[in-house]
Amino acid sequence: MAQALGMKIRRAGIDVWSVGALLVAAVVAAPLIAVGWLALTPGNGIWMHLWSTTLPRYLSNTLFLMIAVGLTTAVTGTVTAWLITMYRFPGARWLEWLLLLPLAIPAYIGAYALTDLLEYAGPVQTGLRSLFGWTSSRDYWFPEVRSRGAAVLVLGAALYPYVYLLARAAFREQSVCAFDVARTLGAGPVRRFFRIGLPLARPAIAAGTAIAMMETVSDFGVVEYFAVQTLTTGIFTTWLEAGNPGGAAQIAIVILTLVFFLVGLEKSSRRRSRFFRLSRQQRPLQKQTLRGLRAWIATGVCAAPVLGGFGLPISVIGLLALRNAAEWKDPALVQALGNTLLVGGCAAILTVAAALFMVYGVRLSGKRLPRTVLPVTTLGYAAPGAVLGLGILMPLAAVDHRLADLITSVTGHDPGLLLTGSAFAVVLAYAVRFFAIAQGAADSALGRVSPSLPMAARSLGRTAGGTLRHVHLPIISGSIGTALLLVFVDSVKELPATLLLRPFDFDTLATRVYGQASLERIGDAAPPAMLVIGVGLAAVLVLARSNK
Repeated sequence: MAQALGMKIRRAGIDVWSVGALLVAAVVAAPLIAVGWLALTPGNGIWMHLWSTTLPRYLSNTLFLMIAVGLTTAVTGTVTAWLITMYRFPGARWLEWLLLLPLAIPAYIGAYALTDLLEYAGPVQTGLRSLFGWTSSRDYWFPEVRSRGAAVLVLGAALYPYVYLLARAAFREQSVCAFDVARTLGAGPVRRFFRIGLPLARPAIAAGTAIAMMETVSDFGVVEYFAVQTLTTGIFTTWLEAGNPGGAAQIAIVILTLVFFLVGLEKSSRRRSRFFRLSRQQRPLQKQTLRGLRAWIATGVCAAPVLGGFGLPISVIGLLALRNAAEWKDPALVQALGNTLLVGGCAAILTVAAALFMVYGVRLSGKRLPRTVLPVTTLGYAAPGAVLGLGILMPLAAVDHRLADLITSVTGHDPGLLLTGSAFAVVLAYAVRFFAIAQGAADSALGRVSPSLPMAARSLGRTAGGTLRHVHLPIISGSIGTALLLVFVDSVKELPATLLLRPFDFDTLATRVYGQASLERIGDAAPPAMLVIGVGLAAVLVLARSNK
């Protein structure tokens, strides 16, 4: 019956793959379109009120964090990548991979760990008071933990691996001949870095820095816990506390403007940069061996980000998790784990399947329109989770109410809210948010399949779908598996969209960590935080293996 239906569709001149690809692109782009529509039709004059009251504060704090975290990640990631690529020193082989570990720690967990360590009742200040005989906070000065500066440190420690990964790859690909010529002309290590290494790696560094800045704009857990009012927290305040979705949408438009500016800046930087190899045979870079004090300084420089971004959070949270053994048996934690596996697994399968269908359909059809809309589907990754939550919930709620009214009129039974009252909205938000990851993996994997293989299958009578199942999928199964894992891990860590879209009394590991930490119960937040970190470590191991 399915074959007969397919024959009828083909006779009607309908390209199922092209239509399907366009439908997938429409679903992915719909939340951003909805945000734009809400912002243009807010229903009241909220914009001028926002501009005259809270918006300047939201915007100034966001810009400060963007610039400060951008500089922090750019310097940290570039310097560590240069040292790892160009020199041998104690621990370099281990540090090359240890520098990736902060990717496993969500930034909000790092914020909770830092606060627990440095707050007034924490071990550091308690030890200082005991050592020097101080009796209260009036006897000494200690930097404010919950501040913009602390937020910069936490976000910088969590996000520098984006710059490190891209910069290390760029340094590895540079021509050894240029460094040899510079060395013979008397250029020292510092001058070679600034005159050759840094300019050639600038596009990669700019790309990594732009990603870190976009993640900073979208962050909610760190800035909310540190009481730093940014545009993202403004969406929550304006929508949930003030009850004004139109005003929240207008703040979301400001966020999207900043994000798209960063994306355009990064692409412009790469477009203006052109570097070519001058020889056919490329000799690998020969690392220089550092000795004495310089060697240990290099070790310390590379170890410091690992200790701050991974060592501190894992030790503090791990110790608290061991002390709160009873929390591991809490049925609510087990339920949160089950919910996380359910929505994360469904999102990963749905996202990768849709991305594979879309990329394969675009390649198969060869038409201009599907190829034109393909880049549009990557915009969801640049949009913060709070923006996507707003763009999904408002139109989905309207559809949900109409659907419920239709079912009630037909059956006489009120089904309730089927879409927003379940985890469907959460899964959809994850799929839109991380569609770019799955699309990139599918596009890269399909591009490595020799065209002769599917052509041979089609000549033997296989349909397009049969060719995908029996030829492409066995070849690209490794890449598809990696994409499934990465989407799943990012879904597990996603906080703002989950907070906005989850049904009543529906917790994931991320929201349980946030909920306990918001009540200042860091010890109770430690066990779910360790589970989130464990999932993140799995992704980091896969990433390290693929970047050997």
